[in-house]
Amino acid sequence: MERVDVTILGRDYSLACSAEEKPTLMAAVRHVDQLMLRIQGTGKISSNERIAVMAALQVAGELLAMKAPDGPLGGLAVGDFKRRIEDMNAVLDDALSGQEKLL
Repeated sequence: MERVDVTILGRDYSLACSAEEKPTLMAAVRHVDQLMLRIQGTGKISSNERIAVMAALQVAGELLAMKAPDGPLGGLAVGDFKRRIEDMNAVLDDALSGQEKLL
């Protein structure tokens, strides 16, 4: 593991990651820092904690809206994919509980 010192919203953090993960981590740090600076720049939110929560919600929204690459699930957003899996699990749970009642 490698120690990586970063600054997010003017605060210093020391993180650990493998050498292979470092470029991705640094890209994530830049993305989060930019989001937080943009939120802070609006002047509507002053607490660093609230700024961090708003940035986290934005990143989560971006992740859930990401589309799957070409293929059988091409064009399907990650959030939609997650919901479909949850729906399938519910159907399977119902089917299994119905089988248990028969036994």
